[in-house]
Amino acid sequence: MRVLIAGLGSIGRRHLRNLRQLGVREILLCRTRPEPLSEAPELPVFTEMDRALAAEPGLVVVSNPTASHLQVALPAAEAGCDLFIEKPLSHSWDNVEALLAVVRRKQLMTLVGFDLRFEPGLRKVRSLLADNAIGRVVAIQAQVGQYLPDWHPWEDYRHSGSARKEMGGGVILDLIHELDYVTWLNGKVVEVACMADRVSSLEIETEDVAALLLRFANGAIGTVHLDYVQRSPSRTCRVIGEEGTICWDYFAREVRWHTAGAGEWERFQYTEHDRNDRFLEEMRHLVACHERKEQPSVDAVEGSKVLRLALAAKEAARTGARRPVPGSDRAPGR
Repeated sequence: MRVLIAGLGSIGRRHLRNLRQLGVREILLCRTRPEPLSEAPELPVFTEMDRALAAEPGLVVVSNPTASHLQVALPAAEAGCDLFIEKPLSHSWDNVEALLAVVRRKQLMTLVGFDLRFEPGLRKVRSLLADNAIGRVVAIQAQVGQYLPDWHPWEDYRHSGSARKEMGGGVILDLIHELDYVTWLNGKVVEVACMADRVSSLEIETEDVAALLLRFANGAIGTVHLDYVQRSPSRTCRVIGEEGTICWDYFAREVRWHTAGAGEWERFQYTEHDRNDRFLEEMRHLVACHERKEQPSVDAVEGSKVLRLALAAKEAARTGARRPVPGSDRAPGR
């Protein structure tokens, strides 16, 4: 298989390392600078997508800045390439339907980079819910926060994509994993309310705190908190059912659950799990999907639904009104 990686920031380089670890040897690179990549000087480097696509890759990994995802994904799809697109699918709805149309017409495989679907704790939560361990779900509380300057200490956070509106920054899109996994766990969201703003003293253009209120199709109510401010990183989720409660703590690497009639909390711990393990599993899954041995865990159609939810939340924050989450037949309000 011949793979083109477009975008060689931290996540693009991680995907490169993991693909090579999995035995993928024919890899092409597309980046803005023409010089070879320091950790892989033997790999061909292109600075223009049309020339990179002329080398006929079968799979394109789109890991450039969010606002430029579709500038790479659309021509790659038109060239007949399978696609891996980092989350979120894009920063707006522009050209999303055009991409989905090409993918359908050419019957391409697509996978969106929601890597938390490969996190052992969340997989355990999903398994417990599938087993009806806590009965009917009535509420989900998800939260994540980390101090933005600590994300990439080697760069000035004020110039990062997270800090700039035109690059698709802000916690709602940057931390869209939470919107993906709550729908993965509990199904479709039909209505959203949101308050979001730059509240802290961070020198950025984008919202650094957001609070979302969700109504799910099954009647459950969810809350999602996102921020760039917490000095001690935190990522947790609590799922409340009529017969019990499940708690996931990402940094503790633990899932706890308590059911009606139980005398104590049960625990699932995975302290030996390395952060890169889920990214490696994601790339293994990508290769298997490209070879048509597995079905994508979240394809571009599913990824577009998560983007709709995020855009509806941003519109709700702008207008101060609750917003319905649009269906697949129309774009969200902007």
